[in-house]
Amino acid sequence: MTRPLPPTPGRRLALGAALAAGSQWLSPSAQAQTTTTPAAPVSGGPAPNKSHTASGRVQSAPPGGAPLRLGLALGGGSARGFSHIGVLKALDEAGYRADVVAGTSAGALVGAFYAAGFSPWQIEEVALKVRDLDVADLNSANKRGMFAGEALQRLVNEYLRQQPIERLRLPFCAVATQLASGEVAALRSGDTGLAVRASCAIPGVFVPAVVQGVELVDGGLVSPLPVRQARALGAQFVIALDVGAQPRNATGAGLYEVILQSFEIMGRAITQLEAQQADLLIRPDTARFSSTDFNARKELIQAGYEAGRASLAELARRLPGRARKT
Repeated sequence: MTRPLPPTPGRRLALGAALAAGSQWLSPSAQAQTTTTPAAPVSGGPAPNKSHTASGRVQSAPPGGAPLRLGLALGGGSARGFSHIGVLKALDEAGYRADVVAGTSAGALVGAFYAAGFSPWQIEEVALKVRDLDVADLNSANKRGMFAGEALQRLVNEYLRQQPIERLRLPFCAVATQLASGEVAALRSGDTGLAVRASCAIPGVFVPAVVQGVELVDGGLVSPLPVRQARALGAQFVIALDVGAQPRNATGAGLYEVILQSFEIMGRAITQLEAQQADLLIRPDTARFSSTDFNARKELIQAGYEAGRASLAELARRLPGRARKT
């Protein structure tokens, strides 16, 4: 599908800068890898056609031989979130296109564009044009965050033609955290830009977003790799994209770097638990990149592409005949 990018005079979409606003959980991995993990048990009796989960257990296909609904769970990742785009390119080239998408932080931003019908190449085009200043809406009046986040919300909505989540081409969920209770907020309808803003609202960096009277912050605090949310959208086979491993970044001297390193340390254990719920786990090799290195966008996209390509043989084995002809 080819969709022309709408003009936005004097501004560029804040994709890259919002990747910086993604939940900065993901640290470098030792090498590009494709990992399979056990899937949740599937209830019900046997069906005529079956496909195997990543653990080797048999998962029943829908009645009538229909293919399993394919879901993407896109994790947060700061600058490393650019690698999501490369993975999507590799999957698309091979004919694998998702039926549902769930995203956290940087993954919510990329996922919103994918769910709206943008091809991975169109998302890449936008990502390479972005300037950090496009979302740097400094907020001197509110001491709860350095940035208001309104610029990100506005720019996302401009590019998605003001479409609410329920009117996107694919079912989509942006994952945020309820600040008061610490519970997951799965945003499946309403203002798409606001949902992405909420999912990317790093505490202390962005002012909490308010959705229906509830203050929301970065989804990576409670669900950095939203496999469960992808299944709640109807996915029967979930590919999870995790762009990091153990945190290894130097903290640097700035507050921003300290916040990112803290998030990476806290989030790793949650990410590992959520990864176990996926049917296929893809981890691009981002070991040589800092989570704040926004000058390495092309290299990060390429790292994602290579990891995506490496996953294709296993994906074809798990989902025989699932790839769609282009």
